[in-house]
Amino acid sequence: MRSSHLARFGSVSLLLALVGLAACGGDDGGSPGATATSGPTRPAVTASPTTLAAPTGQPAGVVSYSGLSQDHTTDDVTYEQIPPVGGPHDPTWEPCGFYRSPIRKEMGVHSMEHGAVWITHIPELAATEVAALQAMVVGRTHVLVSPFAGIPSPVVASAWGEQLLLESAADPRLAQFVEFFEEGPQTPELGAPC
Repeated sequence: MRSSHLARFGSVSLLLALVGLAACGGDDGGSPGATATSGPTRPAVTASPTTLAAPTGQPAGVVSYSGLSQDHTTDDVTYEQIPPVGGPHDPTWEPCGFYRSPIRKEMGVHSMEHGAVWITHIPELAATEVAALQAMVVGRTHVLVSPFAGIPSPVVASAWGEQLLLESAADPRLAQFVEFFEEGPQTPELGAPC
């Protein structure tokens, strides 16, 4: 009887250890799996883009990136993709919602790690288009919208490792992107708050 109790206790301990290794490491960056750094700006790990046949429900034109670091840093990060699709990020995430001003990109990346879709737009986007983007956050827990200078198209939808360039907020692929990737299969920390 005692040996079966010990075996069961050992199995539970192993399971808890594995769950702990898979966790983000919390907000302080001091837990296993999280690396806090200081010093000069850190470049993100080079991520290679791939374009494969889109899974059912995913809009056409999505570019996928892999090899993205999940390290925590309080430094500014120079990302290879603008806007970023993942990589080293701030220990604190940006609360999801609509923002009229730019947000700290390292916090936006942390939100994407938690399953957020980050919709960025050029600062001079027409007011009607901005209003359409603002409507995208209504009733959703993991959508973030903000202006972002220097992006390659008027509207860019990003999720962890996934990106779609759009000419307009009216493009139906934007809603498809949000539907497919909000807390979608690419999410490293599914179930985390935003």
